[in-house]
Amino acid sequence: MISRSTQRSIYMGIALVLIAILFQFGHEKFLSPENLTNLSIELAITATLALGMFLVLLLGMIDLSVGSGVGMLGGIAAVLIMKPWYIFGGETGSIAGWPAWLAMLVTLVFALIVWAFMGWIISVQKVPAFMMTLGGLLIFNGVHWLVIHNSTVPVVAGGTENLLSILTTYYFPAWAGFIIFAVVALAYIISTIRNRAKRKKYGLEVSSGFTCFLTVILVLQCLFFIIEIMNLFKGLPLSFVILGIVALLIYTMTTKTPIGRYIYAIGGNEDATRLSGIAVEKVVIIAYICLGAIVTLTGFMQTAYGGYSTTTVGKLMELDAVAACVIGGTSLQGGRGTVTGVLFGATIMATLLNGMTLLAVSPEMKLIARGGVLVFAVWADIYLARKQGKAV
Repeated sequence: MISRSTQRSIYMGIALVLIAILFQFGHEKFLSPENLTNLSIELAITATLALGMFLVLLLGMIDLSVGSGVGMLGGIAAVLIMKPWYIFGGETGSIAGWPAWLAMLVTLVFALIVWAFMGWIISVQKVPAFMMTLGGLLIFNGVHWLVIHNSTVPVVAGGTENLLSILTTYYFPAWAGFIIFAVVALAYIISTIRNRAKRKKYGLEVSSGFTCFLTVILVLQCLFFIIEIMNLFKGLPLSFVILGIVALLIYTMTTKTPIGRYIYAIGGNEDATRLSGIAVEKVVIIAYICLGAIVTLTGFMQTAYGGYSTTTVGKLMELDAVAACVIGGTSLQGGRGTVTGVLFGATIMATLLNGMTLLAVSPEMKLIARGGVLVFAVWADIYLARKQGKAV
């Protein structure tokens, strides 16, 4: 019998191929190196935020404020760099712009404090995550608009703001991309061998050696192909590498550390986890702090990618993050999901958004498509769960 996760992977793979074919027929440049490179940057932004959302969904919670947070935190950094008098008063140009590294650091610290506070309110004061973060959505929107004075604050390359803007404008040269590929390939092969050996040691089921070999070859070929395509344009984007680092950190956290096991346990059965002596409140706060850091990073990348901070930055990104997680198999009730699934789901969402933009689809149709994908993903999750339950 094919496992539920395997079924989902097959369905997602087929859906992604069909979507790509559809958009290629609609616009001949969809699969061009230039557009695929731009798609990788958009994927990096969407997937990074989705990985943060993944942590709180595993707890059986949610954060509806992340989209507004992306806009707010990107706006704060942009204003501190370009127009600090917006925050600290004074006349136009009366206060010098901050160095980008300092503005980004202060923004990060602010975000960690805010999300730690939200985690404390949710876990200790027992305010439902849905209501707490819904309030955060409105508050962050208001703060964002106040900080940027309801105007557009540009972020241009060069000078003190360069560190922020290079997040989505820097591309590694071809030779550096191949070095990165070699390092990732070696690490992936070693990790696969170690995981197989560990599972065999404890008597757990493992796939055949031939199947494992084919899987490794397929993954590495896909990665090599991606780098080759990007090198035909400008090279491997820095933002795509950042996504890989974030994905590795979240994967390590959720699968290799006690805090990750506690997160899954809380999502599976919070009462049982509490009775086993685990500090549930502490784990929830840590998860929200990690989410705050990821929202900050996403805010920097989204603002840098657009080249400015305005009132629409981050709008509805929380829905894309949730959709990416659910498409990838993360349960909205908590306790189930994988980093690989989230990345796959984010790829589908980013591909849809990129393709619709390339085809100049109207904003209202984009909203309908995004909502439809979210509803379909939830239905598919429930359907597969029922089907698997009957099979068992």
